[in-house]
Amino acid sequence: MSKVSFVIPCYRSSKTIGGVVNEIESTMAQLAYEYEIILVNDSSPDDTFAVISALAEADGHITAVDLAKNFGQHAALMCGIRHSSGDILVCLDDDGQTPADEVGKLLARLEQDDCDVAMASYEHKQHSAFRNFGTNVNAWMTEIMLGKPKELSLTSYFAAKRFIADEMLRYENCFPYVMGLVLRSTKNICNVPVNHRSREQGQSGYTLGKLLSLWMNGFTSFSIKPLRIATYFGALTAVAGFIYALIIVIRHFAVGMAPLGWSSTTALLLILGGVILLVLGLTQLINHTKVGMAMRAASKDFETAQLMGIKINSVISFTFIIG
Repeated sequence: MSKVSFVIPCYRSSKTIGGVVNEIESTMAQLAYEYEIILVNDSSPDDTFAVISALAEADGHITAVDLAKNFGQHAALMCGIRHSSGDILVCLDDDGQTPADEVGKLLARLEQDDCDVAMASYEHKQHSAFRNFGTNVNAWMTEIMLGKPKELSLTSYFAAKRFIADEMLRYENCFPYVMGLVLRSTKNICNVPVNHRSREQGQSGYTLGKLLSLWMNGFTSFSIKPLRIATYFGALTAVAGFIYALIIVIRHFAVGMAPLGWSSTTALLLILGGVILLVLGLTQLINHTKVGMAMRAASKDFETAQLMGIKINSVISFTFIIG
């Protein structure tokens, strides 16, 4: 019998998490799965940890985890995933807006074996206008920066196979972005329509500042496009500085009119600044892209790289060009 691990990050949810847990238990009693529920208190200022601790003491299926400080929803999710042991991972919210009684739809879709992640989608979202705006901006940016398919809806309620959870746990850096980890782990993601409920208690903990911080952390950690932009900008800046320096020299010898001091300094700063950005971009290109991996493999073992299917001549040509 397969085991399902429910991971729920908890923050200011002392009045709602009990209902979510009860709904999970009543739903799983009707399904042919073993299950565990991992509740992660993200250093909530209210009595959330006392509530989830009491739930854990009363039910052996439940594990309560307490974080020493507020690390954010995605870090709390990663903590819960690390404590999980199930064959299937299910992540959902603590406020009751994500319908735990419809988890069977997500599990059934995974059982069809045509996808690795079953992501809930909502026809009518019950978020505030501000939160819906943030969700739309996030969807647009993940399409551009992370390559998310336009028709795919990303939400905090999803079920994933165990190997996806294990692949996500390989990320050991600061500021995890769960959606970025999911997109990095597989392209076999499907949407499953479920209902979205209105919030029973309180309000969303996401402020504009937290949303911006989450986006920046996610896109700079899981996309090389910012690095490519830095590389292109650095190259253009260096070229502009070189051209400007050339103009200064021509004006000096041709017409004897070249402002002293600031012109040469500006040209030098443009060239040096551009070269620095270019080198930083190329460094990240070598360390964090498939092309860079091919370059490193070819430099370490030429014959093994060929056996791996790497096009050695192309790699050598590219290395020569950027060198």
